[in-house]
Formats: sequence, structure tokens, C-alpha cells
Amino acid sequence: MSIMIPAWVDGTLTPVEKLDAHKLGLKHKAVSVFVLRGQDVLIQQRAMGKYHTPGLWANTCCTHPEWDEPPMACATRRLQEEVGLTGLSLEHRHQLEYRADVGGGLIEHEVVEVYLGHAPDGLTVIPNPEEVMAVEWVAFPDLMTMVQHHPERFTPWLRIYLADHADTIFGTNLSKTAFE
Repeated sequence: MSIMIPAWVDGTLTPVEKLDAHKLGLKHKAVSVFVLRGQDVLIQQRAMGKYHTPGLWANTCCTHPEWDEPPMACATRRLQEEVGLTGLSLEHRHQLEYRADVGGGLIEHEVVEVYLGHAPDGLTVIPNPEEVMAVEWVAFPDLMTMVQHHPERFTPWLRIYLADHADTIFGTNLSKTAFE
């Protein structure tokens, strides 16, 4: 099944087949969600069947909205589809743009709406095995250290988010704990 995502073609937002957008390196819309439980961040290891960056660790969930799908609706939908989470209130934290080679001749050039959710203790995470091979709660300072020491284990976008946008996404109180 072909998935059409919003991408810019010659400066005009146009429905483009998702794989074509990545092959051509077209700038396109995306959504990323981070779920926190206190200082812990829920990260996921991408399933081996993913067409790019399989087996790498990423934020709680990330995706491309369907054509005409509002970003918040997309974020809520993908939290359920990827990690089985429902009922979380999400807060829009940032819009950012990045471009990264994700291997296999594919480029992610995304304009990303980033959301943050707070999980209650005891929240049950149910990964969809077609999307996610593992999940882990990691203390934010530990995640920053892990990414610095083993960047090859993490997706390019997660590395960019943490290196360039951590204060905006997580707030200065949490991000400064990574350096204490």
C-alpha cells in the first residue's frame, strides 16, 4: 500500500509517496513524540523490517502525517500504533527542520512537530512488533551519555534532537541534569 505524505515539490506542499520523498530527499512533514516518566525517557528500537535505520534506537515514536492529517492527531495515532499508548496528553514543544542521510540512498529532510507527553507510573507499553523490536525507559542523563559514546546505535534524528534541541524539547531543568 502506497502512503502519501505532505512534501514540498518546487515550493508547493504536495502529496508524495513516502519512499519517493526519501529517495529524492524532499523536504516533508513529520511528527516526533517523546514520553517521559519523571526523568526517564521512553525510547524504542526500530524493528528490523523498517526500510531505513532498522535496529537503531529512536525516540518514543516518530512518523509522517498522512495528507491533511493534523500533527497532533498523527502523534496520538502513532503512539498507539507503535507502542500501544493511549490517553496521554501531549504538549507541542518545538518545530524544527533537519536533513540527514539515513542510509541506503535515503534522506530524511523533515519539518518536524515535536511533542512531549508525561506518563504515569505503571503505564503499560505494548510495542507493535512490526514497528518496534524493543522499548526501554532510560534516565535522560544516561541517554545523553549513551548517544555521545555510541552514536551508531541511535537514529540520526534522535542524535540531532538531543545535540541541538534538548533544551527546547525537554526544558532546561531536565536537560541540565545531563551535565551534572
